[in-house]
Amino acid sequence: MTYMKKPSVRHPDLPKNELGLTRRDYEGLVSTLCAGCGHDSISAAIIEACFELDLPAHRLAKLSGIGCSSKTPTYFLNRSHGFNSVHGRMPSIATGANLANRDLIYLGVSGDGDTASIGLGQFCHAVRRRINMVYIVENNGTYGLTKGQFSATNDKVSQSKKGEANLFEAFDLCTLAIQLGAGFVGRGFSGDKGQLVPLIKAALRYNGFAFLDIISPCVTFNDHEASTKSYGYVRAHNEAMDRLDFVPKLQEITAQYEEGETTSVPMHDGSMMRLHKLDKDYDPRDADNALAILRKRYERGQVVTGLLYVDDDEADLHELLNTTKEPMNAVPMSELCPGSGELEKINKDFR
Repeated sequence: MTYMKKPSVRHPDLPKNELGLTRRDYEGLVSTLCAGCGHDSISAAIIEACFELDLPAHRLAKLSGIGCSSKTPTYFLNRSHGFNSVHGRMPSIATGANLANRDLIYLGVSGDGDTASIGLGQFCHAVRRRINMVYIVENNGTYGLTKGQFSATNDKVSQSKKGEANLFEAFDLCTLAIQLGAGFVGRGFSGDKGQLVPLIKAALRYNGFAFLDIISPCVTFNDHEASTKSYGYVRAHNEAMDRLDFVPKLQEITAQYEEGETTSVPMHDGSMMRLHKLDKDYDPRDADNALAILRKRYERGQVVTGLLYVDDDEADLHELLNTTKEPMNAVPMSELCPGSGELEKINKDFR
């Protein structure tokens, strides 16, 4: 895979935050995702949120698993710490890193396959343990790297690009997160930057496990077998030396609508997604009400966006375990290994 760096030349009058940094200082490498991918919009929103919060990039650790979504940390916060783990195992890395150094800000980026399928157990325990982190799922309901199979978040009524029916009900990750005890739960749409940036900023400032499910449409898998412009039809009626993939350049899907409103957003394949933005009078501190609204709107075929639930008194993993205030990587060896006498005292407590 080829990685391209962005030009180092910058306009001298770019706006700066209180740290003297511009938005360009929070960028990463040039994206290799499909043109118009919603994931790139999420990366842009993360860049904007960190810039507006005046976050020093070296204080943020970004972690990911495997998938299109897990590639995106390459495209933002190039000066931050980073770790790309194996499929579905990002929460384990985040847990270990957080226990070793509580002073960093942890941002985990995952996908609906990475979280809701192979990584479901890891996700559940990350929520249960109240890790102080922001956990973002870039949710497109499909496995983009392996040609568009259904993921566990794909709605049952949603067919594949080939017209195949989905046989199974979907996981609603926001409902699951609330039921597992996440202290901050929100849902956004990659095309609604006006709502998404404040959600990310609030999640980054939250003490505890902050979960954001961000709907991010896949622009590539919008063809179907009945179309003469589909990849399958062209391959069947063309003699080529090899089978090559060409991803057409498509426009980013965006939506602007007011609080309390419901809007229909057309997808590239002609289908429609119905979004409902929570009203400003909505109380996010009532977990039962949040679950009821999610279920009610789902039955109407609507995706609820906004801050769904927040617990103002959330305790994170360090508070639950009563760990030292000093990061473990800064504790001197004399305290980490106090000698055989202290070890004997500790062992007596377990006898």
